[in-house]
Amino acid sequence: MSLDATLLAELKQKLLGEKARLEAELSRFAKSTGVSGSYETQFENIGPDPDENASEVEAYVDNLGLESNLEGQWKDVNDALEKMEKGTYGICEKTGEEISAERLQAYPAARTAI
Repeated sequence: MSLDATLLAELKQKLLGEKARLEAELSRFAKSTGVSGSYETQFENIGPDPDENASEVEAYVDNLGLESNLEGQWKDVNDALEKMEKGTYGICEKTGEEISAERLQAYPAARTAI
């Protein structure tokens, strides 16, 4: 079973939409490093008060974890788009077998067939 052109186009649009969403989310609290898919969390300066400083540090630490998670998702999406270009999209990275259309529709950036 190979993916038909209509389904492949639909999945590509989903991936492009997800990539744009992830980039927008990352840009809310991080700055691009200039390397594709790499961001650096910005330290927010709320004010000089010690309570404000504690809030700044807490927000920064929270955003570091979120940045890492979002960058990982961005990488999965970008890798899926690259696989589409190479003609290897929808192939399980563990077994080499095709990933089901149902799985790809549910999660277009899937790397494995489960």
